[in-house]
Amino acid sequence: MMHATATAPARGVSAVGRVGGGSSVVTRASSGTNNETTACRGGRITSRPSRPSRSGGVITRAAQAEAPTDDAAADAKSKSHDVDVVVIGAGIGGLCAGALLAKYGLSVTVVESHTIPGGAAHAWKRDGYTFESGPSLFSGMSEWPTNNPCGQVLHALDEPLPCVYYNTWMCHLPEGSFLTEVGNDQFLDVLKEFVDDDAVEEWKRLKELMKPLAAASSALPPSAVRTDAAAVVTLARFIPGLLAAAPQLPKIMAPYSRFLDANDIKHPFIRNWMEVLCFLLSGAPASGTLAAEIGYMFDDWYRPNSTLEFPVGGSGAIVEALVRGLEKNGGRLMLRSHVESIKVEGERATGVVLRGGAEINASRAVISNATLWDTIPMLPPGALPADWVVEAEETELCASFMHLHLGIDATGLPDDLEIHHIYVEDWAAGVTAEQNMVLVSIASVLDPTLAPEGKHVIHAYTPGNEPLELWQGLDRKSDEYKKLKEERSQVLWRAVEKAIPDVRQRVEVEMVGTPLTQARFLRRHKGTYGGTGWISEDTDTIPITTASTPLAGLLVVGDSNFPGPGVPSVAAHGWSAAHELVPFWKQCQMLDKVCP
Repeated sequence: MMHATATAPARGVSAVGRVGGGSSVVTRASSGTNNETTACRGGRITSRPSRPSRSGGVITRAAQAEAPTDDAAADAKSKSHDVDVVVIGAGIGGLCAGALLAKYGLSVTVVESHTIPGGAAHAWKRDGYTFESGPSLFSGMSEWPTNNPCGQVLHALDEPLPCVYYNTWMCHLPEGSFLTEVGNDQFLDVLKEFVDDDAVEEWKRLKELMKPLAAASSALPPSAVRTDAAAVVTLARFIPGLLAAAPQLPKIMAPYSRFLDANDIKHPFIRNWMEVLCFLLSGAPASGTLAAEIGYMFDDWYRPNSTLEFPVGGSGAIVEALVRGLEKNGGRLMLRSHVESIKVEGERATGVVLRGGAEINASRAVISNATLWDTIPMLPPGALPADWVVEAEETELCASFMHLHLGIDATGLPDDLEIHHIYVEDWAAGVTAEQNMVLVSIASVLDPTLAPEGKHVIHAYTPGNEPLELWQGLDRKSDEYKKLKEERSQVLWRAVEKAIPDVRQRVEVEMVGTPLTQARFLRRHKGTYGGTGWISEDTDTIPITTASTPLAGLLVVGDSNFPGPGVPSVAAHGWSAAHELVPFWKQCQMLDKVCP
């Protein structure tokens, strides 16, 4: 679920931290000179970003939206209009669904309560720094064709994503600090130096065991799936691959821990390392992660000469591309447009009512990119079956994040500073334990336009292990809240200090985000990052990825549905929602393009 977006069947790392840009801010006087450090290790660079800041795009749009305008006082009637589809929320899932439907020829309006699109992946500017609330690890986004559902959406929209390519990250683990690479066998050297020969041999064996699993995991892209009888047509071209993958299908549709156990993968470090990767991808341990997700990740990260990708402009560049895809195909994005309720007429969702009274009528569908827990209260009582509501409301909440956003003076820092750092304090506690694992992204290492000259921008976060209940009921202005923020952010500082020991003396801008930040700025129930708990070692049935609900005309996309958080996951929901509303022959034409 976290901030990594490896090509997963429906979700990915989410390795992606996400908090709104409204966390408390400390601005400190600059103490350094303008020295630029922009080296990229271990990879090749394309579309090298230039120093001048970019014009246009999401960040400019947000700045304009925040300024007082005549629109803010416009009569509700001027905002009211009729469309085929209205989408509630401009997160990645909502933008993917809206942009795809606009590409398919439907009239679409996306309404967003915030001043900035992107949801949990939005970016914002302050004091010359571009801060990212969301994803930081990406692959399969820029080179087409791809198995990454979000990369396939960009392909469908003809929106190339310029990226910097690299293949290294730093690990700060109980065994020590070391640089590791994707795309080759350098990890074997790391294991030999920091662990032991048994770990080397077990990793070799695991890589061989993963090859058929990886091939099976790529056999059926989410863009091909339908929930009606026409699925036999859209899936037909994939039948040979599915037949070849048939022996592996039971394995990939089961918890990854079963695969490890069945193949006698026992070395403590290898098991711990796979737990880290599972948690990055799904926000769950190996026992709660589909083996298919790990199969996708192995295919992306551990095949020869593979690389990671960092979008030029950061994660906000993905949002910009989706917004462009929406608008160039006739769609409309309305910021600062909070949905008060979903209209239901004749047992069908027919539109939305905005704060202020504006109504947007939707003849085909209402698509909610809000969480299930935030969507249900928008509906009239009884609009959904009671048993469905109970099941949805009882979906296990994914824990939240702590975020530390820093703008620092980069004077004297090494040219070979790595962009990504993984920090684990104690293997015995388990990677899912609160305050035990931190991810650090120093995005300006690869894209210097994200910080003023001679500076760096840093995002550190605990990926989905911050307890929600710890923060509920606190007053954000209280001393108790401020004290808890200070206390719970210390592990983030310790992680950043592994990369930059004197970082506290370099800070010019500091923001700390909590679950309450997430709840306030992204309007997410309790600050959760979505749903979890669908997969367990005791479960033999796996839910399907679908956007449908029992209420005609209402679709729900996003991380509160299976399989949960992550850019690939919510993009897969975007495909699912689009293909609930377009004929199969149009989908087949699109598959000719994105899955040749």
